Amino acid sequence: MAPSDDARSQPAEIRIEPMTPGDLPGVLAIERRSFPTPWSERAFVSELRDNLYADYIVARHGDRVVGYAGMWCILDEAHVTTIAVDPEFRGRGVGDRLLTALEQRALRYGCRRMTLEVRVSNHVAQRLYRRHGFRPCGIRRGYYVDNGEDAIVMWRDRLDPPGPVATEEPGAEGARGAAAADGLEATDGVAPRGVDAASASAAGAGGAAGGSEAP
Repeated sequence: MAPSDDARSQPAEIRIEPMTPGDLPGVLAIERRSFPTPWSERAFVSELRDNLYADYIVARHGDRVVGYAGMWCILDEAHVTTIAVDPEFRGRGVGDRLLTALEQRALRYGCRRMTLEVRVSNHVAQRLYRRHGFRPCGIRRGYYVDNGEDAIVMWRDRLDPPGPVATEEPGAEGARGAAAADGLEATDGVAPRGVDAASASAAGAGGAAGGSEAP
């Protein structure tokens, strides 16, 4: 399928804005195309309405949501919970813009460090994170509940200045799986995706737990 005119847009035409409940139809459409165990609408609503530590943003082209990302900010640490880009807009720097925006916002909230999890097989996401100064610090065995895949725990120890700090291959936007431009995993509105499905169900999240990944 040929890309739409919207998909041919340049990164400069993309706006990064706080996520609102009105964005959820577009967010959920990308979520379902990007992850094997997508978050439910109820999970996103809970994050936006009830989680005082959560901060979610969208990438917008015109009125269309073309990507989104989120994190939890606790004390001086930020934990990326999800990041994904519309398949039609991947490879255009949207994932990089979203991650940079999270870093900028985390600094404003007083965070000095940032962490995330990424599938061991998701080399696209890993390249993006390395460009932003993230380094592998450990392994979480069987972290992704959809297939039992291990997660690499990555940390960026200094967020100031935000944005890329190293040169890697261009167009690295990865996330859940090699194509989603997200790179983390978290349970539906309970904890960074990939923990245990029972906890999400017990908490009433209303969706399957499983990995999410960030570009």
